[in-house]
Amino acid sequence: MNDILHTVVNAMLFKAQGPVLAYFFAINAWYLILLVSALLELRRHMLLITDESRHLLLSSTLSPTISILAPAYNEEATIETSLRALLALQYPNLEIIVISDGSKDRTVQVLIDRFSLVPVKTIYEQRIKTKPVRMLYRSSTYPALVVVDKENGGKADALNVGLSFARGELVCAMDADTLIEGDGLQRMVRPFLYATDVVATGGTIRVVNGSEVKHGRVLKARVPTHLLPGVQVVEYLRAFLFGRLGWNRLGGNIIISGAFGLFQRDAVVTAGGYLHDTVGEDMELVLRLKRLSYEKGGPGKIAFVPDPVAWTEVPESAAVLGRQRDRWHRGLADVLWRHRRMMFNPRYGVTGLFVYPYYAFVELLAPLIEVIGLVTLGLGLAFGMLDWKFAALFYLTAYGLGTAMTAFTLILEDLSFHRYATFRDRALLFWWALLENLGYRQMTVYWRLRGLWKFIRGRKEWGAMERKGFQAVPAASAGAGTA
Repeated sequence: MNDILHTVVNAMLFKAQGPVLAYFFAINAWYLILLVSALLELRRHMLLITDESRHLLLSSTLSPTISILAPAYNEEATIETSLRALLALQYPNLEIIVISDGSKDRTVQVLIDRFSLVPVKTIYEQRIKTKPVRMLYRSSTYPALVVVDKENGGKADALNVGLSFARGELVCAMDADTLIEGDGLQRMVRPFLYATDVVATGGTIRVVNGSEVKHGRVLKARVPTHLLPGVQVVEYLRAFLFGRLGWNRLGGNIIISGAFGLFQRDAVVTAGGYLHDTVGEDMELVLRLKRLSYEKGGPGKIAFVPDPVAWTEVPESAAVLGRQRDRWHRGLADVLWRHRRMMFNPRYGVTGLFVYPYYAFVELLAPLIEVIGLVTLGLGLAFGMLDWKFAALFYLTAYGLGTAMTAFTLILEDLSFHRYATFRDRALLFWWALLENLGYRQMTVYWRLRGLWKFIRGRKEWGAMERKGFQAVPAASAGAGTA
């Protein structure tokens, strides 16, 4: 019996080792290409903005009108801070539309009390079919502020309602708990002013947990001292300054974070708005706009701009973080399945030949391949078919390469935007980068596999997200900061 088991395990190892090793080396080679691309793109970007005068945009009557769409569901804890930050944005032609998606807490009442809202007639052109609107409010103190109270239909439905009310040439889709920096829209609109083929732009999302916030502004960026939010700071920096910046130069961006993205309104409405039956509505819209640009012509460039920054609160508990990553992976699987015709299809240019396969084979299947690799490694060691020294060397190589890529990202951040100024914060960033692969990464692999399994089973629930609100500045700190 032992001989039969030994033979079976040996056959499994022989079949699995080759593909897993090939996958490992191919992925790391591609990561190296992305890193070089990110370096070149960041250098180009920094040279571009060196002599830029964004103040000219503020005085220009030609700057495109932007309508900010902020869906809100049970955002009582953060909605006032977020909205005051939006009202203080430095942009000449701005409209803000908050859409309460059937909130069950005091979100709408907080808005009424804090911003002097008054009800107005809900007469509007329904460009996209949505859930009914209960009430429309306008602020008596902030003319640019509109609040829509509607029946619950999900984030996509709320955004589609916002599209029906929006009057801007561009729409900025964001989460209601997101803090956009004061000059964020000036920076974000830049690609639309430089080229006519841009359909959407995205900016950098950073983690606000642990930072000092006052009146909707991050006064001092700090790296959290707790493991989960701390490691997520590293993740977010790597995703934006390494991944999306690298793809920017290669022409392959197909993701704009739902927390902060700018779109041509007419293009989004013509495409049918946001889909209701997916939890990956932000990526699905971007990929649909990209696909339609190949099929029907029109603008199709997706630009990532690294310097406009939005700050968001990330989960601090494993349960909430697990639901988020589960949902993200289900969304990725759903979007790729919907647009599977693009796979290796030369009709869709670089997107079909390179970008789509990358997201399918690397982003989607990575947790599955990683589990196969770990199981293979464990079986090989258990049955004495792998030398433990080789196994340790392989693990250390994989760990070292991943950590090195992250370290380069942190160096990029420090040399360019330098948001974390103290030695304490830099040391914490590298500390979390070292710890990321020791337990945290394995948890995310499990969550992503769970999401993939739920997608196969057809489950589309969103999952509850808990918000603690933004950290206020202590009195002493506030006084020091304004001196």
